[in-house]
Amino acid sequence: MARVRQERAEITRQAILDGAATAFDHAGFEGTSLSDVVRHAGVTKGALYFHFPSKEALARTLMDEQFQISADVPAIENPGLQTVIDLSHQMAYGLRTNVRVRASIRLVIEFGSFTNPDPTPYNTWIDTAHGCLTPAQEHGDVLPSLDVHALSTFLVGSFTGIQVTSHVRTDREDLHTRITDLWNFLLPGIVPAPRIPHFDPTGSPECRAELGLPVPTAG
Repeated sequence: MARVRQERAEITRQAILDGAATAFDHAGFEGTSLSDVVRHAGVTKGALYFHFPSKEALARTLMDEQFQISADVPAIENPGLQTVIDLSHQMAYGLRTNVRVRASIRLVIEFGSFTNPDPTPYNTWIDTAHGCLTPAQEHGDVLPSLDVHALSTFLVGSFTGIQVTSHVRTDREDLHTRITDLWNFLLPGIVPAPRIPHFDPTGSPECRAELGLPVPTAG
């Protein structure tokens, strides 16, 4: 019986997070009320407060989910430059298909722009990129003259700006194309010329298969 109650509680908690994501994605943090969350989640306010004491706690939980995208990176046998390329497409896919990802990214941007900004999500993404690009540089896939931390910071800032622009212009329909453009423009400046053909700016075949992305055409 206790296990059944725990399962029901978790189902309710996930419904609340889904409802909060829908509300935050639509109206942002300031534009969302707890009544909005309750309406989208289909739960009572009592159930909401049982799991989350405040609107900020809901927002923080959704933003913390963003850290999960890099959770598996340490388990990758040989993380490198292609890993970062694939991660950028995985994030783009999440923004296009997953309301929780969209909401959490919107919250990250909003919380990073307020009077007391929180840099934690950005620093986490930078650290993830740095953890992949450092061995890439050691293996000769990134030019030895480059500051890998500065490059990682640039990549996170570039992705953030690209996805916002894509959202405004095309509702992110062109996001994978714009991410591919980023890598096409960037690779010649950061990778030794003989190594460039080893990297696919559209994502590795495994990444494209996982996300259901089309196979790039020659020319």
